[in-house]
Amino acid sequence: MKISKIQIRNFRLLKEFSLDLEDELSLILGKNNTGKTSILTALDKFLNQSSRRSITLDDFNVGLKKVLLQYLSGAKELPIENCYQPLGIELKVYIEYTEQDDLSQVSSLIMSLDPDDNNIVLKFEYNIDHEQLIKLKDDYTEQSEKFDNNPELFLKEHLGDYFGSVKKKSLLFTDEAVFIDLVKENIPLNDILSFNFISAKRSVTNKDNDKTLSHQTAKIYKISDESNEQIDASEKFKETLRKTDDELSAIYADMFDGLIQKINQFGGVNPTDTKLKVSSTLQHRDLLDGNTTVMYSHDTHDLPEHYNGLGYMNLISMIFDIEMVMGKFRRSLKEKPAAINLFFIEEPEAHTHPQMQYIFIKNIKTLLKGNRERDDGITIQLQTAITTHSSHIVSECDFDDIKYLRKNNSTCDVKAKNLKSLQDEYKSEDDAEDIKLKKAYKFLKQYLTLNRAELFFADKAIFIEGETEKILVPAMMKKIDQEFSAPDETPLLSQNISMVEVGAYSQTFEKFIDFIGVKSLVITDIDSQYVRDSIKDGNTKKETIKCKPSDPLADQTSNASLKFFFGNDDLAFYKNLSINQKSLRKDGTQWIQDPDGYFLMAYQTNEDGYHGRSFEDAFFSLNKDLLGKSAEAFPSLTKRHFDIYVARDDACPFDFAEKAVNSKPTLAIEILLNSKKTGDNEFSNWQVPSYIKEGLLWLRKN
Repeated sequence: MKISKIQIRNFRLLKEFSLDLEDELSLILGKNNTGKTSILTALDKFLNQSSRRSITLDDFNVGLKKVLLQYLSGAKELPIENCYQPLGIELKVYIEYTEQDDLSQVSSLIMSLDPDDNNIVLKFEYNIDHEQLIKLKDDYTEQSEKFDNNPELFLKEHLGDYFGSVKKKSLLFTDEAVFIDLVKENIPLNDILSFNFISAKRSVTNKDNDKTLSHQTAKIYKISDESNEQIDASEKFKETLRKTDDELSAIYADMFDGLIQKINQFGGVNPTDTKLKVSSTLQHRDLLDGNTTVMYSHDTHDLPEHYNGLGYMNLISMIFDIEMVMGKFRRSLKEKPAAINLFFIEEPEAHTHPQMQYIFIKNIKTLLKGNRERDDGITIQLQTAITTHSSHIVSECDFDDIKYLRKNNSTCDVKAKNLKSLQDEYKSEDDAEDIKLKKAYKFLKQYLTLNRAELFFADKAIFIEGETEKILVPAMMKKIDQEFSAPDETPLLSQNISMVEVGAYSQTFEKFIDFIGVKSLVITDIDSQYVRDSIKDGNTKKETIKCKPSDPLADQTSNASLKFFFGNDDLAFYKNLSINQKSLRKDGTQWIQDPDGYFLMAYQTNEDGYHGRSFEDAFFSLNKDLLGKSAEAFPSLTKRHFDIYVARDDACPFDFAEKAVNSKPTLAIEILLNSKKTGDNEFSNWQVPSYIKEGLLWLRKN
């Protein structure tokens, strides 16, 4: 038995939200403000209802809240469709079971006689029907002046009077109009579904007075004792306490003898009838709380818990928390565990360094699996969801466990995507193409988890060809920010931008880019060439010649990425594209040109009368003065070609880039080492090639 899906409607960011859960572990990823905490809070408020967890107006989705406020203020009538269905928040939990499952705890919820229907749907509603909605408006109209004609103030104070309590139902999977009211039928939810979580807001510090870990040991003992799983150790503990009580009582008799004699002098107690005494009554449940200290053994010394690093303390604290939660799930041996147990761990990376994050995600499945067993042989049914911002955790996880939350900025709606469904995009009916796509998908999985998991959390991405751009583009971003300030744009270096080195294979990432919907810039080369006939050993063969884009014979691009995204190898086509025509978006299976697209291909353009073929070519054509007259400052450049290039005004940057560069990464470092600062401009003695400049300015826009 398992939860297959959770649906949430109108709760905070989650307007129409659906999340599939894996059988064992689901890793929920997303950038900031994509609803990860909203999922946890919605589950907690609906499944663990209490006055402390009551739903408030702030839990309403902005769209729902707007409809209610406009209706109450009289600015807008309620839409007709809302007159026939309740307005509010709802949670649906979809449960699947098999013939092998013990259905005794959920039998009252099974509504279908269809043997192929193995679904249970739990629905939780916090809503207002049409009759109460009219009463709400009438009451507000009467009292609006008392609330300064502010319907929001009225709703915050009286929300529960009209929305009532949460309704709990079990729905027929094929017809939601058929349901069982769990409240009216007095069906307890806690035997069906148990939900617990560990919040990211943990209380561990390394201050001298912090005893968080020590207090947790007391809580763990109480849970273990209540579940009878440590009954032998517990009985020995109690026996020792009884002996200690006898010894302490004898000591107390001497300690308090004078005090008791003074009390007797005041009368009211007849010494012949009763005798006042002070006895020791140590309670095993309370003794550990405040009277234990977690210690670290170091050589021959024991050190208190706060002497260790905060990251290590947080990891230990999480393990303690997990032990406590699992104890709640297992319950006492006198009780039967819930049919399904859902465990939510929020941001385990909080206050832990990368090594601790690696350790946690590597071992979490084993830790949870080992805690599912009870002494009576029962194994609890457990599903775990972990939310994270950590690329370190993602790099060690199972790719197929990932759930990616993507927010539509225009509608502020959040959707959850299963990363394993991305595999379906890398398939083809053509056998040869299918093999190629499967290799690409395998590479993508390995690359993302081993190298660039931070792409999942980036707001924007830059895909570059090689080491030269990797070293220089951050400096170019800083230079752009210094030279092109805009009051309505956030500086590039202040934005959450991930840079990925992909060589000439950015097309391998195209399905992933579309999947996560991140605004992306590809900085690539135009790679101009032409094909000519050559005769070798008496045979005529086709020979490909690299050349400047301005060469009269140049008619093609060899760049695989350009040809993939634009579907064209004609060099003239690329030379004539404007910046808006280089912007793309995905339409079905094809990338199409769109000025408002979220994907831009930047490559060399004609600048100051010269059109470069590669980055080095374009850079040298603009920045010849940077080289100076001596090759000593640029040892990565061959001295012979260096001397020719700086001495001759008609020297060709293309030839120089092709012949002089020995190490591109070293050249990039030398450019930075020879940069000069003038005023606020840290790189004042060189220019950014125009194609990179226009690409970075495009990316900077929100």
